[in-house]
Amino acid sequence: MRGFKITPHILFLCMMFMQNISIAQTQIEKAQNSKKWLLGGIQAGFWAGSFYTLDKAWYANYPRSSFQFYNDGKEWQQMDKAGHVWSAYQLSRLSGSLWRAAGSSQKNAAWIGSLTSMGYMSVIEILDGYSDKWGFSGYDVLSNSIGASAFLVQELAWKEQRISFKLSYSPVRYGMLQNRANELFGSGDVEKVLKDYNGQTYWASINLRSFFPRSGIPQWMNLSLGYGARTMLGGYENIWNDANGNTVTRYDIPRYKRMYLSLDVDLTRIPSRNKFIKTIFSMANVLKIPAPAIELNTRGQFRFHPFFY
Repeated sequence: MRGFKITPHILFLCMMFMQNISIAQTQIEKAQNSKKWLLGGIQAGFWAGSFYTLDKAWYANYPRSSFQFYNDGKEWQQMDKAGHVWSAYQLSRLSGSLWRAAGSSQKNAAWIGSLTSMGYMSVIEILDGYSDKWGFSGYDVLSNSIGASAFLVQELAWKEQRISFKLSYSPVRYGMLQNRANELFGSGDVEKVLKDYNGQTYWASINLRSFFPRSGIPQWMNLSLGYGARTMLGGYENIWNDANGNTVTRYDIPRYKRMYLSLDVDLTRIPSRNKFIKTIFSMANVLKIPAPAIELNTRGQFRFHPFFY
């Protein structure tokens, strides 16, 4: 198994881009002229700054290599691929909303937002390709394309996002295997959210009112389909070497996939005239709200969760 891979674009999407989006929107709305030039400069600066930081603070800590490919399609029960879909979709959505605020048409903003997302994430994949620890993953690029295309197609076909991709996270208790979990996923709370695939769930959140406009369903109510996986202690199997070089085999701990059905709220559809509140709702809409959920997993279990996140 190759080294565990944090998807660094998730880190920057969550912690850098989202911290600056409300500031950028305020600057754009105040600028009466050259809004698109202003936005282009903001995004170019974000790109340059994040790539420089990634190169110096992340990739510099690992050996470089000649460009190489890496087939990781079956790693981590495809949870990392779901993360790529989510990241590309959200980056497309946020970028597209900024271009709309800058005065672009909905169609142009959709194209620019999705292409910006693909360009940004493709550069990260290329950087991975020159890292001895990982490599360029075609499956990552495919997942990125699905996420960016999901945003673009909906904007062009429906002129709205009827299906949103969201994330939720629940801490996992590892008991006697906590040292192994810390080695893989880190010991800090932020690290765990970004790295612990066992605690992450990715959702396709479907707005019911947009598909059934005469139903009387509240316009903010969504039905969500979720995907997660559990008890993964390695990329492909639960086997590893400990600090003493001994091989630890835990095939007694079965890895399994989990599918969910739950309710959700599309925060962007809650009426508000306050631009600050609307911005907060848009930012928070990357996450699914806690709600009851039904689970069906590959161990043949059917479970009801009164409160799942």
